[in-house]
Order: sequence, then structure tokens, then C-alpha cells
Amino acid sequence: MNITEIRDINAVELDAFVRATEPQLRRQGVFLAESANVILRALEAGCEPVRMLIETERIDAEARPVFDAIEQIFGRDRLDQLPVYSVPREIVTGITGHHLVRGLWMMMARKPELTVSDFCRDKKRIAVLVDVVNPVNVGAIFRSAAALGMDGVLLSHKSVDPLTRRVARVSMGTVFQIPWARASEEDMDGAALTGILHSFGFKTVAMALTEDSTNIDNDEIRANEKVAVLLGTEGTGLPRDVISASDYRVMIPMHHGVDSLNVAVASAISFWEILK
Repeated sequence: MNITEIRDINAVELDAFVRATEPQLRRQGVFLAESANVILRALEAGCEPVRMLIETERIDAEARPVFDAIEQIFGRDRLDQLPVYSVPREIVTGITGHHLVRGLWMMMARKPELTVSDFCRDKKRIAVLVDVVNPVNVGAIFRSAAALGMDGVLLSHKSVDPLTRRVARVSMGTVFQIPWARASEEDMDGAALTGILHSFGFKTVAMALTEDSTNIDNDEIRANEKVAVLLGTEGTGLPRDVISASDYRVMIPMHHGVDSLNVAVASAISFWEILK
């Protein structure tokens, strides 16, 4: 195995891990996975390892299962050829700013993304994220979607990339366990979005506080063969044209003067109700 110890945070070998931005990584066709749990799920999904960074003190505790998985999935030769860099704890602290992150990162190759058409073709229950840009919310929505049995997640072009480090980590690696697709700007334009979903037989359910919103606990919605739950960004919610073009407008009943829930929490409740 090719393990090289690095003791200088400015070493060029660390550029991709420390100084490259998420958009730069995306343009290079790679993403950065963090923690053994996330990396293992990415490997199991067939994502190709490119290079690895490990806190020296965690090689045995954190990295060994990852090494074993690479050998099992991709073969011993691939493991032997993988550039692996180890850094002492003080370097990791300099990278992360604290001691809480488990020191294990993997640069991995992106797999070809699904088109909207390919994504929609065989699904019955999907989540649609319209311009949801908070990575914590997107990661939590993916985790709920996977745990509660949704068939996949469709994201607008303005929504945060599911393969960003923060999203993948918050999702506990579930971004690699259920299908997802990112739509183009044209696909996600109000009427075009609902039109595409309708063309594949989906009834669209907009999570929105409107005068005609009905309770999410709704047998009529559950009776539909295909349902797409549309979720908007924090603060402004779904665009008006998306709301008006949807088949249903639904809300979660609130108490004590609370007007709404965080979108990640609302998504979990809506998934649970629709999948009853």
C-alpha cells in the first residue's frame, strides 16, 4: 500500500483536500467524501477512489475497513495503486479547526448523473427540492427520504450539489443509497417542472401555506400511484408558479402560533404520511 506521510499543511499533495473549492472539484469530475461511514457507502455504490487522506493516529481504527472495502470491490491492485497520505493530528486540526471531525477523507470520481427523464421513468414516490441551498437541510432530507422509503430525490439546478462534503456527511452517506438527479434550469422553470412530472404520471404535492392547502394526512393523495412531494427553500418556500401548477397544496397543522417547520423536518413528516 502506498502511504506517504505529510507534515506540512502547505504540501501540494493536500491541495485537493484543503484548498480546492466544491465547484472546482465538480469541474474536475470528483468529490470529497468525509468519514469512514460515508466513504464505505460511496464505495458500495461503485464510486471509484482517487486518493485518500488519513489522520495518522486513525489508520487502524478508521481506515482499515475502507482499505478492506476497496480491495474487495476494486481488487488488490487498485488498493496498492491508490495514493494515500497520512497527516499527524495537529495538521488535521489545522485543516478542520477542531478535533471533532474523524480524520478520514477520500477523493472519489463522480459517476454519470441521471437525466430527469431516466430518473422519473421508474419511480412512484419522489421528493423534489426546489432551490434548497442549505447543505444541512439537503443532507437531512436525503436521510429521511432513504429511511422512510422514498424512491429518489430530484433537485433543481440551484439546489446544493448532493455530493458536496457537508451534504454527504449530514445524510450519513444516504446520497449514495437512493437515486437522485439534478434538473437543468429549463426543466425546473415553474410550469415546465410540473409538466415534466405530470408527463411521467406523477401527481404533484406542493408543501405550501395557502388558503386552499389541505392536511398532509390525506387518503386521496396516498391513493395515487405516483406522487412527487415538492419542497421549497427556507424563508421563501416554493415559487408561486410551482404552487399554482401543482395538483395538491398541503400543509402540516401547526399549534401554539408556530407558522411552519424547518424544511428538513417537514419533509420527514410528509414522506411518512404519504407512504402510510
